[in-house]
Amino acid sequence: MTTRSPYAMLSVEDALDVTLEQAHTLAPVLLPLSHARGAILAAYIAAEEPLPPFPASTKDGYAVVAADGPGDYPLIGEVSAGALAEFSVERGTVAYITTGAPLPNGADAVVMIEDTERLEADPNAPQIRIKQKVHAGDDVRPVGVDVKEGQTVLDAGERLDPAEIGLLATAGYVHVPVYPRPKVAVLSTGDELIEPGEPLGPGQIRDSNRAMLLAAITAVGAEPVDLGISGDTQEALESRVQQGLDQADILLTSGGVSMGDLDLVKPLLEHAGTVHYGRVRMKPGKPVTFATADVEQGRRLVFGLPGNPVSSLVTFYLFVVPALRKMAGWQDPRLRRVKARLAQPLPLDAYRPEYHRATLSWDADQACFVAASTGIQASSRLLSMRTANALLALPQREGTLAAGEPVDALLIGEL
Repeated sequence: MTTRSPYAMLSVEDALDVTLEQAHTLAPVLLPLSHARGAILAAYIAAEEPLPPFPASTKDGYAVVAADGPGDYPLIGEVSAGALAEFSVERGTVAYITTGAPLPNGADAVVMIEDTERLEADPNAPQIRIKQKVHAGDDVRPVGVDVKEGQTVLDAGERLDPAEIGLLATAGYVHVPVYPRPKVAVLSTGDELIEPGEPLGPGQIRDSNRAMLLAAITAVGAEPVDLGISGDTQEALESRVQQGLDQADILLTSGGVSMGDLDLVKPLLEHAGTVHYGRVRMKPGKPVTFATADVEQGRRLVFGLPGNPVSSLVTFYLFVVPALRKMAGWQDPRLRRVKARLAQPLPLDAYRPEYHRATLSWDADQACFVAASTGIQASSRLLSMRTANALLALPQREGTLAAGEPVDALLIGEL
C-alpha cells in the first residue's frame, strides 16, 4: 500500500488555472433555433432588414394627418395588422387602424381610440370626432426604430436566453451558429456499489454519485452519458474508461482516487494520458485528479472525483463546471463570486481551505447576502448539499470566523 503521494499539492486556484488551460472551446455547430436556448453564440448576428420594416401604429385608433387637428372627419377605411391599406389618408380624412398595422400613405400620426368618438348621424358616411391634438409621429413606430438594417443584433459569445431567441427569430434566423454542449460521461467505481433499485447485501451501498452527477450535468446545460458501475479490477476499469473517452468530451470517474491498493484510477490515467494534478489543498475533495487523454476523436478531459458524495459534487462544481463552460464557449467560465456575511460563527481548518456548503439569501435590512451553514459538513453527508446554493471559501487558518464576518461565496445554484 502506497503511503506517500507522488503528486504535488496544488491550491484550488492553481488547479483551476491548469484545468482551464487544457479545456479548449469546441468547434461551432449549426443548431435549429428551437434547440439553441442556453447555448453560446459562435458568430455575430446582423439584421438583414430594419425593424419594423414599415411605419406601424402603436395603438388602436385612427390614422390622421396631424396638421388637421381636432374636429369631425369622414372615415375612409380600415387597416389591420398584417395588411396594407389600399387607400391614402388625405387632409380632412381619417382611417381606423389597429395596433401593429402599417400606417396608410398620407397619414403621419395616430390618435388613440380613447381620444375619439364615432358619430352615427349617417351610417353610410360615418364620421369620427377627433378630440385630441397630436403631432406628426405620435403613436407611430418609424422604420428601423427598434433595429436598423445592418445593425449587430447579437455579438459572438452571448448566451442565448429567451430574449435572444426572440431577437434571432425577429431577424429571420432558423438555424444559428453556436458552441455545442459538451458530452460528459460518468462512471462510478467500486465493488461495494449496487444500483439504487437493488437490495443491499453485506458491505454494499447504493450508488448515489452517478445519479447525482448525471443530474448535475443536465442542470448546467451539458449532455450526460451514463457508463454505469465498474468493479475494482484493472480490466473492467480500462474497458469503461475507454468507452467514456470514445463517447464524451469529458469523462468523470467517481471513487478510486485515494491511496489504497484498489485505488486504480490514477495509475490508469497515467497510462492513458497525462495527469496534470492528483492532489488539491482543499476540504473536502483533496484527492481530486485531472488528466487529459488524446484519442482519435480529439483531446478528452478526465476528472477523477473522490468517492464521498459531497467531495464528488463540490469538486464537480469547482473544476468540472468551469471546464465544460469554457468548452461550451462561455467568455467567463468561472463560478460567480459574491460577498456574503455569515449568519453564524464557523470554525476554520488550520491545514486546508474549506468549501463550506451554505444557503445564501438577501437580507434587505443589511443590504447584503447572508450565508447560513447547511449544518454538519462531513464529506459523506449529502444532506449538507441539499439546500446549498453556494460554497463559502473559508480561509486556511486556526480559529473561528464570527457571525457577521464577510466571506467569499461561490454560487452553485439559484439565489
